[in-house]
Amino acid sequence: MKIAFATSDRVHVNAHFGWAQEADIYEISDTGYKFIETLKFAGSSNKDKDAESEDKTASKIEALADCTIVYVASIGGIPAAKLIKRGIMPVRPQSDKEEIISILNKLVQTLKGNPP
Repeated sequence: MKIAFATSDRVHVNAHFGWAQEADIYEISDTGYKFIETLKFAGSSNKDKDAESEDKTASKIEALADCTIVYVASIGGIPAAKLIKRGIMPVRPQSDKEEIISILNKLVQTLKGNPP
């Protein structure tokens, strides 16, 4: 399954969904994980106007369509509901200091049937 991480440093989940300019995509299974690609979102910023922001949210959700989970630092209620409607679960990490690699390792353990 594919997992997305909203990140600005490619180490931590530290980007708000609406403002994220990048999302790193990983393929994960019970045998491990591998980096697939970095999605880049043009013009994402907290200064977007409502209609423009709505279009960018829709294009982000479309770009993440083959992901099962998207980790975000935070997300608004409407974008979260739209992700869930598409079968993508938005998740906030336990801490903003937690590294993406640590999250991936915990997910692999969970898929093996040995939750952390």
